[in-house]
Amino acid sequence: MKTATLAFCAALLAAPATADPFLEAMNAAIEAYQDGDVVYAQDELNEAQRLLSAMKADGLQAFLPEAPEGMTREIDQEANAVMAMLGGGTSANATYSGNGTSFTINLIADSPMVAQMAMMLSNNAMVTQMGGQIERINRVRFLRADGSLQAIIANRILVQAEGNDLDAIIPVLETMDFRAMESFGG
Repeated sequence: MKTATLAFCAALLAAPATADPFLEAMNAAIEAYQDGDVVYAQDELNEAQRLLSAMKADGLQAFLPEAPEGMTREIDQEANAVMAMLGGGTSANATYSGNGTSFTINLIADSPMVAQMAMMLSNNAMVTQMGGQIERINRVRFLRADGSLQAIIANRILVQAEGNDLDAIIPVLETMDFRAMESFGG
């Protein structure tokens, strides 16, 4: 493993200089490590990890649907920053408003919280106990309860929509490509 890591690092150092912040952070970490400055190397590795997390969040954000005609969409640019405090994962969310309604769509991927939700949503007895009903949208099973629609995609991505008119949210959810979402990050 150590040999493979060193080979990867050597390949990074041999690569031509670019304006890629991730590669810059990785190169700085390697240089600091070679100089014996493990504290700075760790800081640069943390920065590289933060940059990768931001890139992954941008990829998840791409699955948020456009606003329907007569509505606006505001994407929360800070949504992913909260995930570290919640045990990790990637998040993207947007607020939609107009036409007399307002709602949010949240996407959370690869979080321990999603694994717990998946167990609940896949259990029909629990769905019934929660007072919810099943709503199928594009062949995906959503739990409809308490002013929200929730589904788990590929056992790792939570799709949650909340608002004052669930029937207005469903057509927006119908525009989402849940099949493509299954391969997110892959």
